[in-house]
Amino acid sequence: MTAIWALAAYITSIIVWNAALKRNIGEAMLVGLLVVTAFAGGDFLTVLGTSVLDAMQEEVTYAAIAFVVASHVLSRTPILLRLIDILNSLLGRVRGGPVYTSILGGAAFASIAHIGAAVTAAVGSITIPWMKRSGVTPAMSATVVAGCAGMGITFPFSGTMFILVGSAGVSQLMSADEIVVPLFVAGTWCLVYRLVAAFVIVRRHGIQAMDPADLLPVRRSVRVGWTSLLLLVAIAVPVALTLGPTGRALNSWTGVDVGDAISLVLWIPVLLTVLVAFLGRDALPKRPAQWWTLLGDSAPRIGVVGVTIVAAFAASGALASLGLPAQLTSLLSRLDAPLWILAICVGVLVVAVAIPLTGSATMAAIGPVAVATLVGAGVPAPVAATAVLVFASTEGASPPSAAPIYVASGIAGADPGKTFKPLVGYFCLPILAIGVFISLGALPV
Repeated sequence: MTAIWALAAYITSIIVWNAALKRNIGEAMLVGLLVVTAFAGGDFLTVLGTSVLDAMQEEVTYAAIAFVVASHVLSRTPILLRLIDILNSLLGRVRGGPVYTSILGGAAFASIAHIGAAVTAAVGSITIPWMKRSGVTPAMSATVVAGCAGMGITFPFSGTMFILVGSAGVSQLMSADEIVVPLFVAGTWCLVYRLVAAFVIVRRHGIQAMDPADLLPVRRSVRVGWTSLLLLVAIAVPVALTLGPTGRALNSWTGVDVGDAISLVLWIPVLLTVLVAFLGRDALPKRPAQWWTLLGDSAPRIGVVGVTIVAAFAASGALASLGLPAQLTSLLSRLDAPLWILAICVGVLVVAVAIPLTGSATMAAIGPVAVATLVGAGVPAPVAATAVLVFASTEGASPPSAAPIYVASGIAGADPGKTFKPLVGYFCLPILAIGVFISLGALPV
């Protein structure tokens, strides 16, 4: 039970340091990491060093920092303002238009890419500045985008889905084909809920439609800013090369999995930065010294985001080395209660594991046991597997360790700690409830 106690101490220490003592989230995550590694006893230094080294090699760490730099450079050019003018011309008259667009765009991209951090980066790089321009606070903008990150898990055919249904324990209970329709329906339920949450956010936070005086006619905004639409190329090119007919053709031609060779999380910020440097060249520095000053101005944001995300991944690795997956699996296998209590307990445990781990790692660790537990209580196997995937889809909205939180906060220039409470209230707990209702048959799939 050491790892379970370490997980509880980790979350508690972060909440106390950040919320009670009012310290910044970077410090809180470092304190949490030290608390976790303290549970390793005499192996403290070994576990700490290995975990930090592994965390610094995570591609999402690079992506979060790269997006901070890209968004900072982008803010020094008129490119994004022109793109936002076009979007406002089309949807600015709708109250909360950027919020709804962010959620629908997140669903569309998640159904293709399935990678939470990539969904956050691709959608957030466009919609977060738009939401901020429309009066949405930076923290709420980051919350909306990070809250959509897990939708990739709730739509077929994510890698997380295949990890679960391909495991020995689950493949004996059902075939992979049996989950496709239930999971698509569950993903639709989750999307519908997020649109309802958007409606509540728009009303509760007083988000208004744009002032008509600030809206340009569509023809004029497109004529002035059509080159800004080329920013979408930074998203479209990596997606086209790795997914769909183009991706399959390249896989066949090269003989390798292009999706593994070309990382969406890595290449989207690279292409975005290159395009910004080209399109905004007239507004950007011309001499190296000026570039050094420009990039140096982004250092404070990079510091907080970088330290926070490295500490989050390091703590995840430390918890894994302490045996968290095995201990939670053992705890889950001993549950014996009425179905509604069992479903809640299974959901809470899956969500708890998804706090420090990714959805895929969560499914590999305790997914089969979670499905078997629900099946043993009378839930059909495809429904049980669908519910467990819905539980795991909270990975993007589960503070304090979810990578999408820090990617979105980096783009928005927001304190990640200020997203924790709304993420739990608007996304994490309601998605947990949806998974429970699916288990009970109250939400048909």
